Amino acid sequence: MVDIATRVWNHKWKIDPIVRSLIDTDFYKLLMCQSVFRNHPDTHVSFSLINRTKSIRLAELVDEGELREQLDHIRSLRLTRGESTWLRGNTFYGKRQMFTPAFMEWFENLQLPPYHLEKKDGQYELTFEGTWPEVMLWEIPALAVIMELRSRAVLKDMGRFELQVLYARAMTKLWEKIGQLRTIPDLRVADFGTRRRHSYLWQDWCVQAMMEGLGDKFTGTSNCRIAMMREIEAIGTNAHELPMVYAALAESDEALRQSPYDVLADWQEEHDGNLRIILPDTFGTKGFLQGAPDWLAGWTGIRVDSGDPAAGAETAIEWWTSRGEDPREKLVIFSDGLDVDKIVELHKQFAGRVRVSFGWGTMLTNDFKGLVANDGLAPFSLVCKAVSANGRPTVKLSDNPNKAMGPEAEIARYKRVFGVGAQEKMEVMV
Repeated sequence: MVDIATRVWNHKWKIDPIVRSLIDTDFYKLLMCQSVFRNHPDTHVSFSLINRTKSIRLAELVDEGELREQLDHIRSLRLTRGESTWLRGNTFYGKRQMFTPAFMEWFENLQLPPYHLEKKDGQYELTFEGTWPEVMLWEIPALAVIMELRSRAVLKDMGRFELQVLYARAMTKLWEKIGQLRTIPDLRVADFGTRRRHSYLWQDWCVQAMMEGLGDKFTGTSNCRIAMMREIEAIGTNAHELPMVYAALAESDEALRQSPYDVLADWQEEHDGNLRIILPDTFGTKGFLQGAPDWLAGWTGIRVDSGDPAAGAETAIEWWTSRGEDPREKLVIFSDGLDVDKIVELHKQFAGRVRVSFGWGTMLTNDFKGLVANDGLAPFSLVCKAVSANGRPTVKLSDNPNKAMGPEAEIARYKRVFGVGAQEKMEVMV
């Protein structure tokens, strides 16, 4: 097992880069990328880094030269033969050859496109532009680099023994959480923590701890490289990016209203079973479900990713019941801002009513809260989102208006088109 504290103490980025592989990314990005490669290969998009936690002044913490070195290193990466073999030949969600020969040939020759970086008001403006399949693969590595460089900036002045104690305390903290989760009957929990992890080595350690501590209750990781290295399941389906871009491409209000269902119609052509998971909150869950075609009710489940998670699950249960489906046979995946207490609470509330699963993210792979002075390693809310498609702005409404993004006029239009009324604001933790 890697001695993380010693590696941090002896750190030299050239032999220990933050992103080690093009598959050091979330599985859902590759699934979505294949869908985009098939359906919208020539769509031009822009992605931007967005720091929701303005009090964390990243440009004053993270050295610009180090950031450029890391981003340039990512552009030098290519898919290795072993990684290609794993993607081409492994079984994912019970299906062999999930990725088509045409997509794999494209991926094997991919170099991520250039980036644009500048400082503004204590923050970094980091943007990526180009064709959608290429640009979308910048999201996860860009977030991982920023998060880990922030961690390194905080840790750089610590001594060897101070680092040993810090990581020992963080390990103890996680192991105590695992002890709580171990008592939950029929628990299903996966690692969703790549995008806001403390570091790659720490995420890998957390996954190994979950494997040992939870056994079969731990269902896998969203991180493809760790899934390959640790021989566990790669977990993921789809994300808000798809409906945001499809909506931006819509030529009319009617087409805009239909766009979230067009996304899932395209998805259904490629995937079945546990990959048929609805993410309904991009433009408001209630409106999405009210207007959903009947065929979507037959899908396997729903992921709840914003707003009050219990309310979201109740809405899903009511919808399935109204469509003649048995909620007990449906899967609800909770994935927003989870920590142990919330996992325990939601499992108790919904076990037996639906099939319950959890995607545990930031508070699994980046919970160093209270462990250093001034809480300098506390996690913060950083995202990298599609902000335009073919020159048109993207919009996300969410079930939490504090997560909404896009020009104000377009947000107002989307709320009108999707019938989104008053929403309850909730604090965005991560």
